[in-house]
Amino acid sequence: MALGSLPRFRRRVTASSSSHETHKQSPQPSIEDSATLKRATKTRRNAIAISCFCYVVAAIFLILVEIGNTRAAPVLDDIYFFKLDLSDILPQSAPTSLTLQNSIARTLGLHDFYQVGLWNFCEGYNTDGITYCSTPTNLYWFNPVEILLKELFAGASIALPSEVNDILNILRIASNIMFGFFISGLVLSFVMIFVSPIVLKSRWWSLPVSFFALLATLLVLIASALGTAMSLIFKYALTSQTDLNVSADVGTKMLAFSWIATGFTALAFIIHAGLGCCCTSRRDIRTGRKSLRQVNQTSTNEKKGINMPKFGKTAATAE
Repeated sequence: MALGSLPRFRRRVTASSSSHETHKQSPQPSIEDSATLKRATKTRRNAIAISCFCYVVAAIFLILVEIGNTRAAPVLDDIYFFKLDLSDILPQSAPTSLTLQNSIARTLGLHDFYQVGLWNFCEGYNTDGITYCSTPTNLYWFNPVEILLKELFAGASIALPSEVNDILNILRIASNIMFGFFISGLVLSFVMIFVSPIVLKSRWWSLPVSFFALLATLLVLIASALGTAMSLIFKYALTSQTDLNVSADVGTKMLAFSWIATGFTALAFIIHAGLGCCCTSRRDIRTGRKSLRQVNQTSTNEKKGINMPKFGKTAATAE
């Protein structure tokens, strides 16, 4: 009996060994396989693509901010920080030899309106549109007192509000800071479009990239805040004296473009900050920090849904 059962036992061992060898020889996914890496880092790649898209949109709107009001053009002449309307200005004094024109401002030698951009200012008449734009200048700031007094005819004078003289120095400093921050924010946002994909390699790259993403957000945010505050303060200062009969409009398009750019740079920063602790990178796979089995299991759970334990059925079975 014992001898007769021996061959049967050996056959079972042989079959088990053959099955084990077949299992060992079955192909396993390699971490060097590009398709495997793409599948494992799909979420991270999608997040990086969204951040690059955010920087592209931010750069486009920042370009619109910076080329706005640089010359008389159908689109550019509607992009400005603020616009002064002097068409019905009431002079403090005027010589009797002046001939009445289409507007009081034109009679005094002034233009009907003045609008201010990042690089220069433009002026014109309500009937003719923009007639002149100053040469774009680095670190430009708008000095209304100097410009208006230079254009007034001899013998004419206007009483500008004292608040305007008080804020001229603040206006100059704020304009210079705003100019530098908008230019720096645009350059950094453009560079980030090509730098962002590097964080696919490792989470360690997310640290310096997140720093520059935060810097770009702060630059655009501060520049937008300065532009908004400067426009509102200037409007308040010029309209505070009602007997001067001067109106000022805030450029909604310019401010909207700057704040849209701020929002997209902030969103890109949030994505890069999250990539520092979330989403599998290539280094996570190659160093074994996250195995392919875990990645595949996570992907399967995301597609099929995670099966929660059925406590009620388990308890009934146990009884």
